[in-house]
Amino acid sequence: MSALLRIARRLVRNPSTPRQFPATGFELITSSHLVEEEQWEWYKPEEFYPVRIGEIFKSQYQVVGKLGYGAYATAWLCRDLYDHKHVTLKIGMPEALEGELRVLRFLRTIKTSHSGSLLVRQMLDDFQVDSKNGVFQCVVHPPLAISIKAFRRMFPDRALPVSLVKLVLKHLLLGLDFLHTEAKMIHTDIQESNVLLGMNEQTAEHDLDNFEKNELTSPSARKIEGDRVIYTSRPLVPLIYSYGRPVLCDLSEARFGEYDNVADIQPYQYRAPEVIFDIPWGEKVDIWSVGVMIWDLLGNGNLFRTTGGPDDKQDNIYHLAHMVALLGPPPKEFLERTKGDRVQNWFDENGNWRGAAEVPKINLEEAEKRLDGEEKKLFLDFVRKMLKWKPEERSSAKDLLDDVWLNKD
Repeated sequence: MSALLRIARRLVRNPSTPRQFPATGFELITSSHLVEEEQWEWYKPEEFYPVRIGEIFKSQYQVVGKLGYGAYATAWLCRDLYDHKHVTLKIGMPEALEGELRVLRFLRTIKTSHSGSLLVRQMLDDFQVDSKNGVFQCVVHPPLAISIKAFRRMFPDRALPVSLVKLVLKHLLLGLDFLHTEAKMIHTDIQESNVLLGMNEQTAEHDLDNFEKNELTSPSARKIEGDRVIYTSRPLVPLIYSYGRPVLCDLSEARFGEYDNVADIQPYQYRAPEVIFDIPWGEKVDIWSVGVMIWDLLGNGNLFRTTGGPDDKQDNIYHLAHMVALLGPPPKEFLERTKGDRVQNWFDENGNWRGAAEVPKINLEEAEKRLDGEEKKLFLDFVRKMLKWKPEERSSAKDLLDDVWLNKD
């Protein structure tokens, strides 16, 4: 009965009145200065929709401020004039959002009671808009706050408290368990920038209203080029530093169904060994990335050094040399799974290192500088469950959720 009443209320609600946004009182940026998406070397104005604050999309979503930008899209906070709430709208060229849209549409078809499904970014709506430069794709999400990477910068030494690290990991692993077991999906791009903190349910509307009021009273700086306005982003950071749960985002590189399982994936620092060796990979690449990311969260810096030589150049040889130092040499039978001949550059037929780079004299115990005693031992046991050469030997997200260190107060 209550569900029917909610539906009835929704059907008779009137859209809220669109708000008028001021056109003056903002800082004007000179035309010679590159800002926001203009800074991409491949930037072409016609490939970015010229969103204006106050603009209404689909007769429903009114833009109230710019949240950020990516390589091929921009993100905006909007008021949903029909449902009387705030949403995030991402807009870009259809081909730029095609991969992520395919994943998000698929996730909406999954009927599940898995709590991890709520920890993967959800899509509320998608539609297209026309412009003089062609069609643009829009994707609507619930609003989220800042990334874990940005959040970490607020703490001394850019290190999260251990209790917060555990909390982030529990949410991340729960979301991954849903993706791996029910969605049968691999994220392939696990990193701090792709885990965002949600809005606190009790304070969300207050914080979102503040964002909107700040744009009204102190408009963001902008650059005007002909009929195009390029706004500077305003971060959505709750004033009282009260956040909601971590949510796994950016599914543009996710794989499900049929896919190329020897394709080059993952950010350079987070690549699993099977990706480097041209060995067919699966969902355990995500587990490897989590194990590497923990080092960042604790403020230890990057786990693996991926550069070296006189020019400090990025290269697989330095990455692998550091893996060998921290994990020991890879099993010979694992190296024999390779589909190419790249492995011969680094290991001989017996699996011994023969790369030109020297293997650093360091181990995991020495690399971890923040913890000590029993806490450190349990932590390294946890990490070693993820950082194994053979993917089948890495623990699943579900098993990791039961780890002693992760659940120790």
